[in-house]
Amino acid sequence: MTNTLSKADLAEVIRRARARHGVSWAKIAESIGKDPVWTVAALLGQHPLSSADAATVASLLGLDDEAVAVLQMMPYRGSDDTMAKDPTIYRFYEALVVYGPAIKELIHEEFGDGIMSAINFQMSVERRPDPGGDRVVVTFDGKFLDYAWKHSAVQAEEVVK
Repeated sequence: MTNTLSKADLAEVIRRARARHGVSWAKIAESIGKDPVWTVAALLGQHPLSSADAATVASLLGLDDEAVAVLQMMPYRGSDDTMAKDPTIYRFYEALVVYGPAIKELIHEEFGDGIMSAINFQMSVERRPDPGGDRVVVTFDGKFLDYAWKHSAVQAEEVVK
């Protein structure tokens, strides 16, 4: 069977099916036992689902066998350039353009030379009431990965000893 449905196409099918069936993202996440943020990202094409989870989602949303197969495919992560045109997503880009260098400096000062993993990672989105208007609280929680430079000549000498 050749899949003619791309992950991007399926993401739009899922958005429509979810609205048509009145199923919340939280309900889908709960039904497959996964974190809501991860679940939404997966259903929008950024993570593969297990066959059991794909079947559960298909059952909830009335999706066909091709959709189940596409949900299990490995994604090309972050490959949709049109997403940067969405105002909500663009604001995250804007925040990183403005505050990214400061975040980088603070990470290096606190942890040393390294990065925050987006693979060993979790994220939450919450509402915080505020008298001036409710606030959106987004928490990125990634493992620190230090840059560990390995020199092959030194490693070879250590193996010989």
